[in-house]
Formats: sequence, structure tokens, C-alpha cells
Amino acid sequence: MMGGLFYLLAIHVSLLFHPFYISMTEINFNNKSRALEISVRIFTDDFEKTLRKNCGCKVDLLTATERSALEPLIKKYVDQHLQVKVDGRNQPLEFAGYQQEEESTWNYFLIPNVSQLKKIEIINTLLYDYREEQVNMLHIKANGKDYTDKLDFPNKFLSIQL
Repeated sequence: MMGGLFYLLAIHVSLLFHPFYISMTEINFNNKSRALEISVRIFTDDFEKTLRKNCGCKVDLLTATERSALEPLIKKYVDQHLQVKVDGRNQPLEFAGYQQEEESTWNYFLIPNVSQLKKIEIINTLLYDYREEQVNMLHIKANGKDYTDKLDFPNKFLSIQL
């Protein structure tokens, strides 16, 4: 009895300390500006390790002096791992910058000149090259509706008819 109780307690404690590998991508269709506003939130330590692995260079997202050198690395990485199609057409992401918030890095992108949004297709493989436990959450606000879904490794594709 005590052995079973100890085993359950050990499992419970290990789950409390098990790290999560999650990103959050929020896409908002702004009718007034006719643009998709995209925010990508990634845990800073995971993002730094992934960028280091991909570029083979020093990466410190917390150091403001390296900001200008890091912005092209961030844009390149996200461009390779997040693609958005609007009504069947691939749309390039315009990088608008990044900022730190607690343990996360927020990365901002824009897709301008979107007159209407009937269908959105997303390929999201952010940090899949870092951890197979990665989960990429997606939240889309468009045409007065909210959509939330998640992509677990190796799933990478989401399509929503609006």
C-alpha cells in the first residue's frame, strides 16, 4: 500500500516539474486597416536554443545591444516555420519587431492588403526542430468569430473556412 502511494506521489511530483514546450500564434484580421496582425509568443530559453542551433551563433534575446543583429535571424526562422495562405494565396510575413515579456518573447508580423478573408491556411512548425514535445497553439480572430486549435508534433497544418 505504501509503495503504491509513494509511486503515485512520485508521478504527481514529476508532472509538476515537467517542462512544457508551447508556442502561441495569434492572428487577428483587422477590418479597418485591411491587414492580418500576427503575434507569436515563444518561451525565450527554447527560442534562443533553437536560433543558436540554426545559425551556429551567439543568441541572447534579452540583450538590447544585439537587437539589430537578432531581428534578421528571428524573421528568417519564423519565415521558414510559419506560412500563411489567405484565400489560397501564400502571403509573406512583414516583420514588425519583437519584445520580451516575463519568460516569453513576442514576435510581431503583419500581412497587409487583405481586403477580405474567406479561408486561412496555416503551416506552423515552430520549434519542431527543437523538441518533438512541442505544441503550437493557434488563435484566430476574423469576421467577428474566434477560432482556437493546436498542432502537436508532427501535425503542422490548419485550415479554417470563415
